[in-house]
Amino acid sequence: MKIDKKIIKELVNCLTEFNLTELEYQDGDQKVKVSKASKGSVDQRLTSAVSPTKSVLSDNNDQKGTRIKSPIIGTAYLAPEPGAKKFVEIGAKIKKGQTVMIVEAMKTMNHVPSSSDGVVKKILVNDGQPVEFGQTLIILE
Repeated sequence: MKIDKKIIKELVNCLTEFNLTELEYQDGDQKVKVSKASKGSVDQRLTSAVSPTKSVLSDNNDQKGTRIKSPIIGTAYLAPEPGAKKFVEIGAKIKKGQTVMIVEAMKTMNHVPSSSDGVVKKILVNDGQPVEFGQTLIILE
């Protein structure tokens, strides 16, 4: 059975728009359920799993600038393949729509585009790090 990715993206957008934590959709015998953890439980899980790197995982709400957030839950990759040049570096000028990293989910490589023009101020994730939906990945100035 093949699930339409557009449906999943729409459901994820509805989660955010209506401030929901879980949503289920059924069309005939096809059923899709999307959910996201509440911020408190995500922080708790991350703290217990990797407390030494908590500062890297935090959303850095004190930082000013444009935030590029993860569109999906998955694993972040800073380069197109192991050993290749990174998509962006701190201090690099980037354009709106430019790929800043890849988030892999279910063996699918999802390119994360920049939401605006700017200069990379901070990269908040490490290569190969798990990321949550809506987690800030990069801060632009």
